[in-house]
Amino acid sequence: MTLTLRALLGASALLALTGFAQAETTEITVATVNNGDMVRMQGLMDDFYAKHPDIHVNWVTLEENVLRQKVTTDIATKGGQFDVLTIGTYEVPIWGKQGWLVSLNDLPADYDKADLLPAIAGGLTVDGNLYASPFYGESSMVMYRKDLMDAAGMKMPDAPT
Repeated sequence: MTLTLRALLGASALLALTGFAQAETTEITVATVNNGDMVRMQGLMDDFYAKHPDIHVNWVTLEENVLRQKVTTDIATKGGQFDVLTIGTYEVPIWGKQGWLVSLNDLPADYDKADLLPAIAGGLTVDGNLYASPFYGESSMVMYRKDLMDAAGMKMPDAPT
């Protein structure tokens, strides 16, 4: 067999395998809340698909209370309806302790957990295992009028609960 014929057959086989690999598309279903940040995230899909043409993402976008109910039921019953969830620091510790989440301890080396704010990382970690990666962070704070507290004879504790 000539070198040219072998090269042509090899290229044909490679093209056939490439076509077969591209024909297989992985589908993942993402459950998320319909807030502005999550809607913007969905707007990045063209870039994602350009880099990962073999992955198709199905978005399930719901109001927060509906999402929480649907996702909680699905994860508690191991329904498997969703592959990726956008959840908060309320669910992570509870679901992590229940064994309902897969830890993210084996992320690539370029994902540096030390980059996370300690308070956010702490809310996403259970028994030393990171169970969620933050898309954004939120915080709560107490605001009060000191003059009204003083007039009522009350003092704001250093660490209010």
